[in-house]
Amino acid sequence: MKILIANRGEIAVRIIRACRELGMHSVAVYSTADRAALHTIIADESVCIGPPQVSQSYLNIKNVLAACEITGAEFLHPGFGFLSENATFADLCKKCGVTFIGPPSDVITLLGDKANAKETMKKAGVPVIPGSDGAVKSLEEAKKIAKEMGFPILIKAAAGGGGRGIRRVDNESELEHQIIAAKEESKKFFGDDSIYIEKLLLEPKHIEFQILADSFGNVVHLGERDCSLQRRRQKVLEETPSPVMTPELREKMGNAAVSAAKASGYVNAGTIEFLVDKNSDFYFMEMNTRIQVEHPITEYVTGVDLVKEQIRIAMGQKLSVTQEDIELNGHSIECRINAEKPTENFRPSCGKITALNLPGGNGVRIDSAIYQGYDIPPFYDNMLAKLIVKAPNRQEAIMKMKRALSEFIIDGVDTNIDFQLDLLRMEEFEKGAYNNETLQNQ
Repeated sequence: MKILIANRGEIAVRIIRACRELGMHSVAVYSTADRAALHTIIADESVCIGPPQVSQSYLNIKNVLAACEITGAEFLHPGFGFLSENATFADLCKKCGVTFIGPPSDVITLLGDKANAKETMKKAGVPVIPGSDGAVKSLEEAKKIAKEMGFPILIKAAAGGGGRGIRRVDNESELEHQIIAAKEESKKFFGDDSIYIEKLLLEPKHIEFQILADSFGNVVHLGERDCSLQRRRQKVLEETPSPVMTPELREKMGNAAVSAAKASGYVNAGTIEFLVDKNSDFYFMEMNTRIQVEHPITEYVTGVDLVKEQIRIAMGQKLSVTQEDIELNGHSIECRINAEKPTENFRPSCGKITALNLPGGNGVRIDSAIYQGYDIPPFYDNMLAKLIVKAPNRQEAIMKMKRALSEFIIDGVDTNIDFQLDLLRMEEFEKGAYNNETLQNQ
């Protein structure tokens, strides 16, 4: 059995390892810039699908599907980013006789449109953030909604994700300008300039729940991840359990997450993202129809291999766990190690890694695709590695992460390792009193 991985970098390596442990044959695709990339080297087969530009390689549906045909790959894992949430791609995989390891294309379409997803959740009884009923068609409609709701508000791209196409508006005089800006960014990144309006919750926590769903109607959640430490709406550090979570709140949010998955007909791994206010009231924000960057911390505290579960579900198997089997043991933290220079407004960095020392020890995991001598290309996301730790409790996990970061050496490019250490030393983080706005000015 062959699985083609339509991705690159650390997530491609992660999936290849899962394939090997399951006794399955892996096929990597790569651009000409990734000839020497680790995922290209360690896969059982590798196929070049185009030049460095993502539009001509990793986003080139025709070339990716041609690679499936050439190699005889029966399954395709999209990873995250690139084509992972492209409903057209998922549908074409099915038409070409390739099993897409993810939800059905109609579910991706439903949940990919934030306005439609919100309406689906409302019907399922899942709390949603107050906002417009669907896409906003005119400035006059936006003004009316904003006045009824009260400022501040958020203008959000209906087809958006990853922090793109979002604008904060504090008063009516800013409204038209920010709508235009959000529409332009949404059109640029998603090919759709539809926007909707949401009430802006001040100082919320960003809490997401991991779910697994099979094709037999079984759905489980695997607890929460706290993703509130974000810079420019991009996650930089995640942990589980959340410092603000109680058993009662976890049960309520977990049940809501399962209801959300069932209401949308979801199959495979997914993540329901919520905002939690100071009163512990929670609201559905969006659902990501793919594996998440931060999935390892959930694996650490539950013992469930999420990528293997994805593959088994796609093969038509039932979930290997029930809700009663899921227990959260210990505490886990993930730091995203990026090639960037924090002291220069987080300017991206590229070049050759001249020296590398990876931390280790009990309870330390690194998901990465870098190696000494690897030349980091300038064409792709600048995440070099994910450093994950697990310990019996939060304080020990923080100390372990500090120790691991202090051992992590990457020479030849700038990194945010020292920045991550600074985050761990913040009083707000040590007390678990951080929120979505803690890093927004950095």
